[in-house]
Amino acid sequence: MRLAVSAEQRDLRESVRRFLADRAPMSRVRELMETQDGTDRKVWEQAGAQLGLQGIAIPESCGGAGFSFAEQAIVLEELGAALYGGPYLASAVLAATALLSCPDEVARRALLPPIASGQTVATLAFTEDDGSWEPAAVRLAASPGAGAGGWVLDGHKSFVLDGHTADLILVVAATGPGLSLFAVQAGAAGLDRRVLPTLDQTRKLARLVFRSVPARLIGAEGDAAAVLARTLDVAAIALAAEQLGGAQRAMDMAVAYAKTRHQFGRPIGSFQAIKHRCADLLLEVESLRSAVGYAAAAVAEGSAEVPVLASLVQAYASDVYFHVAAENIQIHGGIGFTWEHDAHLYFKRATSSGLFLGDASYHRERLAQRIGL
Repeated sequence: MRLAVSAEQRDLRESVRRFLADRAPMSRVRELMETQDGTDRKVWEQAGAQLGLQGIAIPESCGGAGFSFAEQAIVLEELGAALYGGPYLASAVLAATALLSCPDEVARRALLPPIASGQTVATLAFTEDDGSWEPAAVRLAASPGAGAGGWVLDGHKSFVLDGHTADLILVVAATGPGLSLFAVQAGAAGLDRRVLPTLDQTRKLARLVFRSVPARLIGAEGDAAAVLARTLDVAAIALAAEQLGGAQRAMDMAVAYAKTRHQFGRPIGSFQAIKHRCADLLLEVESLRSAVGYAAAAVAEGSAEVPVLASLVQAYASDVYFHVAAENIQIHGGIGFTWEHDAHLYFKRATSSGLFLGDASYHRERLAQRIGL
């Protein structure tokens, strides 16, 4: 398993960082927070056309760049540091991984190229109103119906990442043999989409209602369980990479402020209490960096450790990001609690990310089950 960072990966990181600083600075993030869409489509298209970010981990045979998840984790880290609100996690990770994990070659070759180029924004609709990521919680039903797809969906999905703007929705539904995966186009008849109010305004979630919505089966009936298990494991590690980027940026903000804010004639960073806090944050962030790097390499190599690493890394990432973001506010003092300062944006992202794929307690229980405790 390769854990060293190559020169090409360092160049990739710098390219993505420069791109985001130029095209998606925090001022633009704040502007997009107030919009219904939440995404700058021009920047999204440039990310695909100029850097090929959406297809970085998609094979060349499916229109992608053919790199590994190790490179995609670097992209996700930089996106998390910039609080980028575009549909990268939804489209390039959740939807793309689901299609890559599916044995349906026809669907992969038809649906992945436009996702890889950024022309199509896709998402995965899994959870329902209870927010559970457990397969047994799926209630949305699929049944044979008339039309080109041959199936219709009835029910609802909640907390769907970028579900209000996605062009393609991959829906997990219950059929006779078990869970199955379906493709639904954004303009399908009977589909109602609305944005949900969320704590983290930089990331949009939606509730989708399906009323006899025509859909096309991907793969075979009942084979989505294995696809989803793989997809959610990769997504957990992808989200951890994003959380690492946010935690690193929040720590950098705290340290920079501690160096420049003076109290009693000296920088507050010279006081032992602040020194210890910053040292603890550094230890946590660097430990998370090691964990994410190992897990990303495991995904890239197709290691059998991925199911165990996914929950382990996600639980730790959620705890670290939340703690670092909260400490960043405390070190900033009064100004850290104001709307004008960016510290609260990282705290809100840390909170929402810690719940999105299941909280830390859920992943620890999942980890214990997987290792047989």
